[in-house]
Amino acid sequence: MNAKRILITGASGFIGSFLVEKALERGYETWAGIRKSSSREYLKNPLIQFIDLNFGNKQSLTIQIQDFVSTYGKFDFIIHNAGVTKCLNPDDFDKVNFQNTANFIDALIEANAVPEKFILMSSLSSFGLGDEINYTPIKLTDSPNPNTAYGKSKLKAEQYLEAAKDFPYIILRPTGVYGPREKDYFLMIKTVRSGLDVGAGFKPQHLTFIYAKDLVDVAFLGLESPIKNRGYFVADGDVYTDKEYTQMVKEVIGKKHVISIKVPLWILKSISVISEEISKLTKKPSTLNRDKYKIMKQRNWECDITPLVEDLGFSPKYNLRKGLEESVKWYKDNNWL
Repeated sequence: MNAKRILITGASGFIGSFLVEKALERGYETWAGIRKSSSREYLKNPLIQFIDLNFGNKQSLTIQIQDFVSTYGKFDFIIHNAGVTKCLNPDDFDKVNFQNTANFIDALIEANAVPEKFILMSSLSSFGLGDEINYTPIKLTDSPNPNTAYGKSKLKAEQYLEAAKDFPYIILRPTGVYGPREKDYFLMIKTVRSGLDVGAGFKPQHLTFIYAKDLVDVAFLGLESPIKNRGYFVADGDVYTDKEYTQMVKEVIGKKHVISIKVPLWILKSISVISEEISKLTKKPSTLNRDKYKIMKQRNWECDITPLVEDLGFSPKYNLRKGLEESVKWYKDNNWL
């Protein structure tokens, strides 16, 4: 029996490269969707096959998919992981995260290449602010109301997928994803190692996390289950305050003395605006910008993963400490720290 054929878009990125590794481990004929200019640093297995899809042009994309199908057959499974989390132009969130996804869905339908299952990698940000008074978890029954350009673009992609006829899908909405190769949480770890703990605002944050390898496991649980046309929040089930998270980072990296600084939100907002304007001059997207400020301002990232556990039998292999220990070891082994 021939191996199932899987396409993973955004394969050169942090999460994408782990998805590719898992697909190979599970015996799939694995196609990595990446741009020709993208790094293949974590995609060196000779079994990986590569494809560069033009998501920005639906007509061209449809022809590409038709040509692929005539040569190889259609993809049995697709994990659409391609997207952006920071942009020079806020409109690019909509263009890349929503419009490119819509083009992809339409092209697959027009090319008669709808897969057995399509996983959309979305985000908890698609639901917007959590309850910041009683800190109740965000639930799937809540009405999505994203307050960031990033979250809005992800929600639009979700809604387009949900409206597609006879298109089997699962939507995954991970909370903060961390692990080896990840750069944003790494910057925070690096700052703590330098002796500084910089926090956003004075009101405690309730944080949730998912280790990259656990997120990948969820994706394949979704692919290989009979369940379809459902969406899930993805987290490890634990909740930490920002203070507890920083304390754990200190313990894992062996840093005893750290100067803690709480930056008032109004100052952080001003810095975010300035940083965004500078990024326009340098033509390089900034980690800190207006959109990121809203994410840092958010106090409650708790989410209900009960449906994920009940439907897919998810049980995380990593709690935060174990994940941080493995991440820090990787950062040290690869000379990041």
